[in-house]
Amino acid sequence: MKRLLILSFFSLMLIQANAQLSNVILFTENGERFTSILNGVRQNDEHETNVKITGLNAEFYKLKIIFENTAFGEKNFNLGLELGKENTYVIKKNNKGEYVLRFMSSIAMSDAPRSTPSQAVVVYNINPVASPVQNSNAQQSLTTTTTTSQTGTVNNNPGNVNVNMGVNLDGMGGNISINMSGMDGGLNEQGANTVTHSQTTITTTSTSSAGNVNQMTAPAPFAYLPGYNGPIGCPVPVSNEDFSALKSSIASKSFEETKFTIAKQILNDRCLFVSQVKQLMLEFSFEQTRLDFAKYAYDKTYDIGNYFKVNDAFTFENSTDELNEYINSRR
Repeated sequence: MKRLLILSFFSLMLIQANAQLSNVILFTENGERFTSILNGVRQNDEHETNVKITGLNAEFYKLKIIFENTAFGEKNFNLGLELGKENTYVIKKNNKGEYVLRFMSSIAMSDAPRSTPSQAVVVYNINPVASPVQNSNAQQSLTTTTTTSQTGTVNNNPGNVNVNMGVNLDGMGGNISINMSGMDGGLNEQGANTVTHSQTTITTTSTSSAGNVNQMTAPAPFAYLPGYNGPIGCPVPVSNEDFSALKSSIASKSFEETKFTIAKQILNDRCLFVSQVKQLMLEFSFEQTRLDFAKYAYDKTYDIGNYFKVNDAFTFENSTDELNEYINSRR
């Protein structure tokens, strides 16, 4: 029975870990060759026209495109991904002749088509770009310890299970230790086992190149959007119930200008999710009003790394370009 529980636990862990991974396909509309850099790490060494990067585990990355033709220069973009899906982006010129990154589609990983011979496929490289150090023997280490406990009473289950699992991702070592103990603890008066648990604590230890050790202990942060680890634009988003009331207030108005005024008043002291911003944009009839609201709401949005998703509310490409220029000016 214990073995079955352990195997089931590991299977669940692997399924959850795999569900959080995603792919991204980057290609140029006119066949310009390029190399891609994600979060400062080069992905494809050779210049390509179509690149698939697999094994991505975050929703937001900084992307730099370096064209083989130096006349095109280098371009920096914000790359947003849907986890568990294969996301496709095209690199193209807009109406102003500037290179832009345009979201095209996303599809579940299980339904993603096989790569074609003309497509370069690389596994996401998480090794940081090497930087000069004064001491050739300098080392940097990161150790995270998580301890969980709780007090309760369970039925008798003799045995003591200790599980240690080592993980190595693309050369980046790590270890996960899972200790399931106390299952054969002392019997209480009713003949049941007492199991001890405690609150989760995360301890991080880092060693610098000079050999100094810094240690910090803190509780795990609360995530208002599970799985999101991109930049945060405001601290605490409104609840779904409060948002429904706010949206109804805007929808009840007949005039576009009145709706826009109320929407701005709502955002004066509130924080929204990107999905909520998009819903409010669709309450407006005119493209310009949607664009103006998208600009106004940017600094009052929790998951701003997902802000590319509001582009679906626009009808014209020029609105997407103008919003992108505005966001870049805010950084």
